[in-house]
Amino acid sequence: MTNVTVLGTGIMGAGMACSLARAGHRVTAWNRSEERARPLRDAGVTVAPDPDSAVGGADVVVTMLFDVTAVTEVMSRALPSMRDAVWVQTSTVGLDGTEQLAALAEKHGVPFVDAPVLGTRQPAEDGALVVLAGGPPAVRDAVTPVFDAIGSRTVWVGERPGDGHRLKLVANAWVLTVTVGTAQSIGLAADLGLDPGLFLDVISGGPLDVAYAQLKGKAMLARDFAAAFPVRGAVKDAELIRAAMAEAGTDDALMAAAHALFTRADQDGHGEQDMAAVLTTMARGAG
Repeated sequence: MTNVTVLGTGIMGAGMACSLARAGHRVTAWNRSEERARPLRDAGVTVAPDPDSAVGGADVVVTMLFDVTAVTEVMSRALPSMRDAVWVQTSTVGLDGTEQLAALAEKHGVPFVDAPVLGTRQPAEDGALVVLAGGPPAVRDAVTPVFDAIGSRTVWVGERPGDGHRLKLVANAWVLTVTVGTAQSIGLAADLGLDPGLFLDVISGGPLDVAYAQLKGKAMLARDFAAAFPVRGAVKDAELIRAAMAEAGTDDALMAAAHALFTRADQDGHGEQDMAAVLTTMARGAG
C-alpha cells in the first residue's frame, strides 16, 4: 500500500483518486473547491482542507491541475511539507512549464517525475489512462504502483523532465486534429444536405476508420457536449503545442487553424463543454 495524495480533483483528478483507492492505496485528496472533492469520501478517499496538510505522510504526490500557474501556486504551498515523497506531475503544462516545475522541485529537494497522461474522464475513472513518464530511474519503483493503478500502460519516454511532455504534446496534436477533422466532415455533410451520420457509417470498419473519430463524431451527432475534455482545455493545449512547434521549428499551420476554431468555440460560450462542441463553429446548423 502506498500513501498517495492527489492535488486537484476535477474531471481527471477525481477519477484518478478513485482508481488509486480501488487499487488499495491510502489516498488523500485536495481541491480548491472542497465541495467537488467531498464525494470522493464515498470511495474511501480522505479529503484534506489544504495542500499543506494533504501531503503530510505521502509517499507520492500527484498533481492534476489546469495549468502551470495553478500547479506552481499549489505546490509552492505543499512542497515545504513533503518529506521523502516523490512528486508526480500529470497536468499538461507544456515544455517551459515542466522546466519551471522541475526547478521548483529541485529547489525543495523533492524528486520529480514528468508524467502527463493520455485519456479523458472515462479512462481516468476506469484506471485505463496511458502514462507518459520522464524521470530518474531511481524513483521508478516508488511510482510504479501509482501508475499501475491509474493507467493501463506506462511508457517511460526518458529520464529528463519534459520527456513525457514531448510525447504528450505530439499525441495531443493528433487528438485535436482528429477532433477538428471529424467536426469538419460532419458539418460539411449537414451543410450539403446529407445525413451527417453517413460520414461515420462510410468510414466504419475500414482503413479510414479511427475509434476516436467515432467517439467524438457520435457526440457531435447527438449534440452531447458533456465535458470529457473541455474546449478551454483544447485551447490551452493547442497553445502549448504551438509553442513546442515554434521551439522545434515545426510548421504550425494546421495547429494554428485548430487553435483558432477551439478559441472561437470558447468565445461563443462553449468553454466548459466537451471539445466536440467545436462542431458549432464549423456548420451552419450546428449551433
